[in-house]
Amino acid sequence: MTDIPILLLAAGLSSRMGQQDKLMQIIDGEPLLRRAARTAQRAAPVIVALPSAPHPRHDALESLGVVKVEIPDADEGMNASLRGALSHVSTDAPAAMVLLADLPDITSEDLIAVLASVKAHPDNLIWRGSTANGKPGHPVVFDQSLFQHLRKLTGDAGAQSVVRAHAGNVHLHALPGQNALLDLDTPEDWAAWRAKRGT
Repeated sequence: MTDIPILLLAAGLSSRMGQQDKLMQIIDGEPLLRRAARTAQRAAPVIVALPSAPHPRHDALESLGVVKVEIPDADEGMNASLRGALSHVSTDAPAAMVLLADLPDITSEDLIAVLASVKAHPDNLIWRGSTANGKPGHPVVFDQSLFQHLRKLTGDAGAQSVVRAHAGNVHLHALPGQNALLDLDTPEDWAAWRAKRGT
């Protein structure tokens, strides 16, 4: 098991889904969030950013043994989740992986491969998954030296400004197909994905 934790960002509002919660959509008999957390757990310790309780997403993680972090200011956007989860990372951690919870095709093997690239390519500061044809995506691992920059981020832009500032120190690890990019934000996205999957 790696000493690099995975920060699973799952406090967002999923506003483009209308009245539905995309992270509570059922896949293979369990909510997407639980499925994502179990996938991550096979690769590393997991810290999950969540809306304030009570919330169904807390129940979805019952008995998994992940660290749950409530994000009271989740309305701000993704960076509130990032800051909150990062505050629970050990000071000894050499890096942290940021993973979005709505990437249904990401596998444990994908996460393990990106984590392994940290040691395989130690001269970088950021390691991230890409599509098979090289388009940058998720997950993204940040070296500990960048934590101070991540803690200062606000709004909903994620850590793109940090990635851009260190563009010369980014290693891309190609993952199968569109695993690194395919997210499901709308009912139409879900319908298309389910149809392709045959479920």
